[in-house]
Amino acid sequence: MNNDHFQGKFEVELKYRIQSKSDFLETLSQIPHEIMVQDNIESDWHFDTPDRVLFTQGKNVSIRTMEPSGIKLWIVKGPEPDRCEATNITNGTNALSMLETMGYEVTLKTKKIRSIYFVGKFHITVDSLDGIGDFAEFAIMTDDESMLSMYKVELEALALKFGLKKSALQTKSYKQMFMEKMHNK
Repeated sequence: MNNDHFQGKFEVELKYRIQSKSDFLETLSQIPHEIMVQDNIESDWHFDTPDRVLFTQGKNVSIRTMEPSGIKLWIVKGPEPDRCEATNITNGTNALSMLETMGYEVTLKTKKIRSIYFVGKFHITVDSLDGIGDFAEFAIMTDDESMLSMYKVELEALALKFGLKKSALQTKSYKQMFMEKMHNK
């Protein structure tokens, strides 16, 4: 398995709401692919300063742990919509503590069930978020900013193979969806 899929400071990501996870996975089974992880439980801790400077700047800092795979990541997104960098860490608990020591505070904790598949140069992430729904993210990471628009077209074509149209496209982040759910309680 090649983790080069997650190298680069830019990410083209198209997120679609899927009506039937089982139908989606049936279509995937008909397409050549590799499995990275299946049904991992991902826990994300999102951080910001007490005065929400990162939110104001369009940035997001999070620590992610994945079980049973044991993957732990430090993730920074923004301020540009396609800007995303992640690095492997060995100790999620220490990373959480370090951010809190530096004055950051947890603004949101989320959990999801995630499976990641590689289809050629792209990765497809299938997520189930409790109380929110099932989603498929079609993505690629790159350091070549000039390729972003071409990759977007290629990802849209791949999503069409799954019957996903622009009407199913989601522009909100999972963080935004969880925050809205919390505020609507």
